[in-house]
Amino acid sequence: MSRDVFFFDLDGTLIDSAVGITRCVAYALEKMDQPVPGDAELRKWIGPALRTSFSPVFGDAERVERAVELYRERFDVLGWEEHAIYAGIGEVVQGLHAAGHRLAVVTAKNEPHARRIVEHLPFGSCFEDIIGATPDGSRSHKPELIAEALQRLQLQPAACWMIGDRRMDIEGARHHGMRNVGVLWGFGGREELQAAGAGAVVATPDELAAVLRG
Repeated sequence: MSRDVFFFDLDGTLIDSAVGITRCVAYALEKMDQPVPGDAELRKWIGPALRTSFSPVFGDAERVERAVELYRERFDVLGWEEHAIYAGIGEVVQGLHAAGHRLAVVTAKNEPHARRIVEHLPFGSCFEDIIGATPDGSRSHKPELIAEALQRLQLQPAACWMIGDRRMDIEGARHHGMRNVGVLWGFGGREELQAAGAGAVVATPDELAAVLRG
């Protein structure tokens, strides 16, 4: 195996965080007297930066910031624990780590929250770093997040892969000319990933491991 470096998205790739995210979105909307959409609509909030999703609802920046604060208020206490690890993904991460690959998490989730979650994963110690969004939103989109990861880890894009479940992961990787894999156990789906230009799309962690092994 070559010593490629692998960046993993968090929500929808390593963990099923639908419950925590959707409950925190609902909490923020309720606190701001906004109607709470159904579960299918709420799941669309998984992946994009929070401010990207709240902006069409509230319009002005001040109310968007208040919604983000309310979301984090609940997430900090309850939401960060409301997730499940996808079956088989831990073994893939541990196998790559054991083979000598460098690994990092690159997520649009607030970095302090992402760090807390990853540190509690059974395989969290396999990751060299966790790169997430800044609390003020100045770094929140995948191209920026990947750029930060490349800088922190002193890497060239040609050495790296991005693995994720949403179009943002694929688009972020392609922005930097990186190889990428879309996974189908998350929140995006095959059509979305292929439309974004995914280099490969896999249905199971075993398939992912095979692609990454080349």
